[in-house]
Parts: sequence; C-alpha cells; structure tokens
Amino acid sequence: MAPTSETDDENSSTGDFLPTLPFEIVAEILSRLPVKFLMQLQSVCKSWKSLISDSKFAKNHLRLSTTLHRLILTFINTSRKLSITDYPLSTVFTDVTATATQLNYPLNDRNRFDVIVGSCHGILCFALDECFALLRNPSIRKFTQLPSLDIPKREGSYTIYGFGYDHFNDTYKVVAVNCFESDTDSNGSKVYKTEVKVYTLGTDYWRRIQDFPSGVPFDNSGTFVSGTINWLAAKDPYTSWIIVSLDLEEETYQYLLQPDYGAVTVNSVTLGVLRDCLCILAHSDTFSDVWLMKEYGNNDSWTKLFRVPYMGDVGSCPYTKALYLTEDDQVLLKYQAELVVYNSRDACNNVDTMLRHLCMRFMKVYGLFFVISRWNMFNEKLLC
Repeated sequence: MAPTSETDDENSSTGDFLPTLPFEIVAEILSRLPVKFLMQLQSVCKSWKSLISDSKFAKNHLRLSTTLHRLILTFINTSRKLSITDYPLSTVFTDVTATATQLNYPLNDRNRFDVIVGSCHGILCFALDECFALLRNPSIRKFTQLPSLDIPKREGSYTIYGFGYDHFNDTYKVVAVNCFESDTDSNGSKVYKTEVKVYTLGTDYWRRIQDFPSGVPFDNSGTFVSGTINWLAAKDPYTSWIIVSLDLEEETYQYLLQPDYGAVTVNSVTLGVLRDCLCILAHSDTFSDVWLMKEYGNNDSWTKLFRVPYMGDVGSCPYTKALYLTEDDQVLLKYQAELVVYNSRDACNNVDTMLRHLCMRFMKVYGLFFVISRWNMFNEKLLC
C-alpha cells in the first residue's frame, strides 16, 4: 500500500489525483538518496518517517551507498574547545586547500581533548575519560553517552577502548580494557593486570568478559578489522610486542604473529587498516615498511607493500600512522602533527619529490587524524 499524507487527502478531495507508487518502490528510491535529504524527508508523512527510522532501511541504505571516504581532524581550538573538521578524502590527494565541514560536538563545555577511538559505518566513538565513552552519528546529529564503566580508582590505571561491528549478531560493540598496577615482580618492575568489559549498543550496561590473555595494550585504541578488535600488547614497554585480537562475535582472543622482517631491525610498530586489511607500519632508523595481512588471521599472508623513507636524517621521527591507501598506491601517512602523501610508484629517488606535504598549517597543533569509510543513516532510535 502506498504511503498517504494530508496532501494525498487534499488532492483526492479536489479531484486532482497524483500518481502513487507501491510502498516497496518508494522504499527503494529513498534508500538511494543521500542522508541529508532523508533527514528532511522524514517530515513528509508518518509512513516515511517510520520507514527512514527503521533499522532494516538503515542497513539497506548502507548496502547501496557509494563508499565515500572522509578525513576527520580533531584538535583544540583557541577557545579551548574540541573542534572536529571533516574533509572529503579525495580532495586531500588532489587539492592543496580542501573544502572542510565543521562538525558539531555535543560535549564542548568540559575543556577536554576527547579522543576518537574508532569509526564503523560512519559512527564515531569517543573516549571521554577512564570511565566514559560516547557514540556519535554526525549524519543524523545524534549521540549517546555510554553508562559508566564503574571501575574503582587504582594507582596508575588507564582505559583503552575499541569499537566495531559484530556481523553475526548484527550489533555494534564498544570494548574497554582497564589496565592497572597490581604488584611488582622480582626485579622491582610494575606488574599490570586488566579488566575487560563490553558494551552492546541498545543495552544500558557493560558486561565483564575474559581479561586480556597476555600483557597489556599500549595502543591509544584498538584497531577494528574483519569483525575483530586488535591491539599491540606487551608485559612492559621493553619486551617484544604481540598482536592480541578479540573476536566480537565469540568474544574470545587469539594471537597474531608479526611479519617476518628478515634482516631489518625494527624499532617499533604501529597497527592500522589499509584496504580493509590489518596493516603494520614497521619503523627502522631511516624508513618505515608498510605491511598488509591480505587474509585476516593467516600469518603467512603478510605482504610488504613498499618502503617509505623518512624526511630528514637518521633518527628522524617515524610516521605515526598509515591512514589510507589509494588504488594507485599513494599512501596517506601521519607524520608528527602533519599529513604526508607518499607515491610508491614514483621512480624518482629524490625524497622531497616523493613526499608531498599537505599545506594545512592549522593542523600542526594538537591535531589527530582519522579516516572513516562513509556516513551511515544508522538506527536513529539507538542514538536518541
């Protein structure tokens, strides 16, 4: 049955009939429209509002949406408030000056630098502090502050979050790993323990799950890929690091091996996601190697894509994160508080011509960068 409205009644009373479409056709047409138009069309009639707010419609809209990658920048502005700026990622590779959109942040009265934990289907997760996190959907301007983790205050404690999508149960989950000092070992070094909790979107509580299987995570946040959240972990900052993976469906852990670096001396590594694959940025004295796990969970599938030379002398600061990789193998990297694009196909040996700085000077102060895949309608009811 086609949706009706007051306008339909008016037309029928005047005899000026408008053609109607089956409701299924209307739903198919609406599912192909941009989010900003759908937000306006919710006011057309009750049936359209109900349709657009439905979770099944949101999933279909996501499935049909063209993937448009966005670059998100967060920094503290001169008013000591958190500023969030959105750039179309395509303009980063083509224009020196990209057109930016300012995104509203709902908790801007606290004079704090809240950190983006991750993004999934355009939903942003922020870490507010050791006990609180927030989910924000910029497309519908809705947010929800999660309940308190309700953890005791302990000496030297900190919380690392992760955010992702559980495909099997069709739900979004936030994972909180609280790390705290528990004792000292025979050498007098501090021993850390963990307490891990999971929040499932649509509920109002955190669930305790199995603690971290080994060591503690040292990443700022977990890396979501292939239905799992991944952390670099170690017993302390001086021992070898391992990759700990949490399956969001089963809520169980596994270990992933790092690539075989051969004769290369690797000083440190950084986890990321490139082309929907787990990525490692392996840092040496003068360069960083970009590695991709092409088949998640298969340690034999680690493949080195290319080597990125540092900008400067031996001992220069390494690139802190690989953000995006284009089809023609240009990689977007975070270098200190700047962005750098490296063209791996350029045969020139001059580093200055292979590394192109993006001239956005205001990004050089307290800027954190994040790439998201697309804005999503999402289920509005879950973020009210």
